[in-house]
Amino acid sequence: MSGEHETINSILPALHLPGLTHVQGLQVEFTWLSMVIIIVMCVVFISRFKTVPGGFQNVIELLTEFIEGFLLDLCGPKGMGYFPLVITVFLMVGVCNYIGLIPGCLSPTSTINTTAAIAIVVFVFYQFVGITKNGFHYLKHFLGPIPVMAPILLPIEIISEFARPFSLSVRLFANIFGGELIIGLLMGLATIMIPIASVKIPLFFWAPTIMMLWESVLTAPIQAFVFSLLTMIYLSGAIMAEEEH
Repeated sequence: MSGEHETINSILPALHLPGLTHVQGLQVEFTWLSMVIIIVMCVVFISRFKTVPGGFQNVIELLTEFIEGFLLDLCGPKGMGYFPLVITVFLMVGVCNYIGLIPGCLSPTSTINTTAAIAIVVFVFYQFVGITKNGFHYLKHFLGPIPVMAPILLPIEIISEFARPFSLSVRLFANIFGGELIIGLLMGLATIMIPIASVKIPLFFWAPTIMMLWESVLTAPIQAFVFSLLTMIYLSGAIMAEEEH
């Protein structure tokens, strides 16, 4: 769980960098750790790749085919060249979400700094794709389909466009931070109640575990998929901006 606390228990020593608090230093470290985990996963998968898949390879191939299907449907054949970005976003967000469920670890996505950084990368990239694919005709979609309405629609479209990275980052941050906050509160309450022998509420003691299962089975993977799905939707709009206009 992240916040403005001075110190927090962690399996890693906090970085002491200028301008960073104790918690922010830990969040940077766990972001790096998430990157290392992804790299190791990819290296292990490639080194053990078999012509006849089985076990873990089947899961990875099903996952990639699932995301490829969405990318193909949304962006068409042109969009398949951006699969590396989409799968990287999915893995990065997913690993960052899950790492906070390990005792002594923090989810990098439980801070707005990390989620905003990923959202800004996506935002800048699909704007770059839109301009390179369509030239400056890409900017026409900010004016709307009716020229006479352009003065009114232009500020609305610009605000709407810049609201995308904001909504991406806040949605992910709020879900992960809220989940970790609830887990932390439940664990704290359970710790307080355990010594009281006269109070027997088994479900109450199981509440942190139930919440962690909820986070691991639903929240963490769904938020990773939603983030990557919105990335695909924004890429689709950038690639097909001229055709839509």
